[in-house]
Amino acid sequence: MATESRTPESAEARQKKKALQAVEGQKAMVEYETSLRQMREKTERLRALRLARDEAEAKLAAEAPPPAPKKKAAKKKTAKAVKAEAAEAAEAEADAESEAVS
Repeated sequence: MATESRTPESAEARQKKKALQAVEGQKAMVEYETSLRQMREKTERLRALRLARDEAEAKLAAEAPPPAPKKKAAKKKTAKAVKAEAAEAAEAEADAESEAVS
């Protein structure tokens, strides 16, 4: 009999709990839809800003003069090349001295 006396109260409590859950579910759905709408609006705004920025950059790029061509980097001399140049210079000096003596 104890279970029978609590059953009506439990049924009432369950109904209240279900009603409360339904109200909370509706509130949650409204919050979700609101946040979704705000996110879409923000996305549209940012997309418009990005497209405007890209268009402005494209205009500037079209109006700007072409960049100057890059100069090629000078080749580094190897140790062999440096020694060969030194030998040629020494040979040229020796030839110049011998001609001056003659």
